Amino acid sequence: MSTQTLKVTAVANGGAAVAHDAQGQTIFVPYAIPGETVEVQLGQEKSHYNQATLLRVIQAVPERVSPRCPHFGVCGGCQWQHMSYDAQLLAKQAIVSDQMQRIGGLKNVTVRPTLPHPTPWHYRHDLSLSPTSEGGYGLWSPSQHQVIPIESCPILHEDLLTLLQDIDLELPGLRKLTLRIGDDGALLAALEVDDIEPPELEVDFPLSVAIVLPDKTAASLIGDNYTVQSVKGRDFRVSPGCVFHISPPGAALVVETLLAYAQLSGQETVLELYSGVGTLTAFLAEAAAQIVAVEVNEDAVADTAVNLADFDNVSLYQGWVEDVLPALDIAPDLVVLNPPDPGLSKEALHAVTAVAASRLIYISSDIATFARDAKHLTRAGYHLAEIQPVDTQPQTYRMETVSLWTR
Repeated sequence: MSTQTLKVTAVANGGAAVAHDAQGQTIFVPYAIPGETVEVQLGQEKSHYNQATLLRVIQAVPERVSPRCPHFGVCGGCQWQHMSYDAQLLAKQAIVSDQMQRIGGLKNVTVRPTLPHPTPWHYRHDLSLSPTSEGGYGLWSPSQHQVIPIESCPILHEDLLTLLQDIDLELPGLRKLTLRIGDDGALLAALEVDDIEPPELEVDFPLSVAIVLPDKTAASLIGDNYTVQSVKGRDFRVSPGCVFHISPPGAALVVETLLAYAQLSGQETVLELYSGVGTLTAFLAEAAAQIVAVEVNEDAVADTAVNLADFDNVSLYQGWVEDVLPALDIAPDLVVLNPPDPGLSKEALHAVTAVAASRLIYISSDIATFARDAKHLTRAGYHLAEIQPVDTQPQTYRMETVSLWTR
């Protein structure tokens, strides 16, 4: 395979830098930074691009910094520890603009500067691990194509790192181990195993253990079957099979952006779809007259009932959005969407646009699927006012976007 010297021009969704060869072919170069001149080894040529390996940086830019983690470049958890934090924020803003034009077909979209995370290190309150071939736990390595053990992690909460180093669970059929810490310091290990029969376990330090079943509901094996996370001074119970922000301070930034876009006066009816454990629901309920929330996960619905017990203006429905929404007789003033990474199904998109609310706020954790859905919302008559990127996962290309739509 040949080597080339290239000038890096941009950053792509997924974290790799972008360069072009003399023929104009796109070359993806992980761990390079826009503006740098690099020497790369070309990989197997694809139809429209090539995935290269960085050999050396010939001319670095001031934004290049020394990574903090000894696993960086091998572990797949972080992509950008070699970039200054200001450069990461600019890169995320640029990725949003690029994806909206490239996938969404929307030019000249207003993309605001990325909101920075208050603590760019040791922010993760949970970590999902896979078993290694040696019997330990680790993360998938894109370069080695296998799970590698990790001994340190500068983006992980310090107490979770200690737990990771101490825990020793040898279980046949273990597919995934998720470690989570609550804001009260309580520790939880959630096990996803092939067998639905709960294993017998003993632990010799303070730790709750739960088993996550194939339908994403969970059963307690030891201790509490949940952690408590605090967002903007409000506590939320989160069961193991439920999706929650990996960093509560990052969740607070999303909530603040949502409320700024919503501009609620206390008279509105809000329809919230993919409501999870009720994090956004609680803050919307404080500011609106009525909230109608839809969530499919059974444990998340149960958590919401606990988390929102002090509200009497929330109606909660369990089921798929595409099934529940057509059956609701509702004319909301605002629709709030917060779907998982795959975005909206065609059926869900149809159900959402059929509601024909005058305002819509779409919160996304995957810019590519959001851009895809944005194209359909535009065709349905919605206008994208602006997008606010929020850096919920520093040192990675991952982020959340909050977007305001009108019609």
